Amino acid sequence: MAAENTINFYGPPNEATPSRLIWYNNGPWKRTIAFRDEVPHDFPEPHTDVLEQFIDYHVPADKVGLVAQLEGSIVIDRTKGEVSVHCDNEGANTLSLNMMHEIVTGKRTPEEARTFIAKEIVEYVLGRPAPYAENFQFNLPKGEQWDTDITIVQDEELNQAVSKMKQTLGLNSN
Repeated sequence: MAAENTINFYGPPNEATPSRLIWYNNGPWKRTIAFRDEVPHDFPEPHTDVLEQFIDYHVPADKVGLVAQLEGSIVIDRTKGEVSVHCDNEGANTLSLNMMHEIVTGKRTPEEARTFIAKEIVEYVLGRPAPYAENFQFNLPKGEQWDTDITIVQDEELNQAVSKMKQTLGLNSN
């Protein structure tokens, strides 16, 4: 059903395999993947996750643990500067990312965000106004949000390691 809804809303996928359909730059999303295989998930109520959606977003290292307390379906890739979330529908994904943003910015604690999700998702499912499930309540970052981290191996040490590896592999030109 998630795949059908996504096709109806965004059109045919950009890629298709026997186990997944993939859209790129569809609506506010950097990428959307509809999976054939379901993953059981009990928050905020029992369902199965089949729809993963990505945005460019930098989560500071000191906020990653707080976001993890919100729910397990949010995946942070700091190096790529991406956050994805998987659930059974786009509204739930939007809601979770809105709450992630509010945790990162200090507007809500993880506990407050979980309580808000429980109330807002009911409104959304019942077809009542649920702004946090209908649209992002923050401006999505523009462009790459990479976090390339900090180099800790000094150039001389790195050169020695490369030389040693070349020697071990018999790649020295001497």
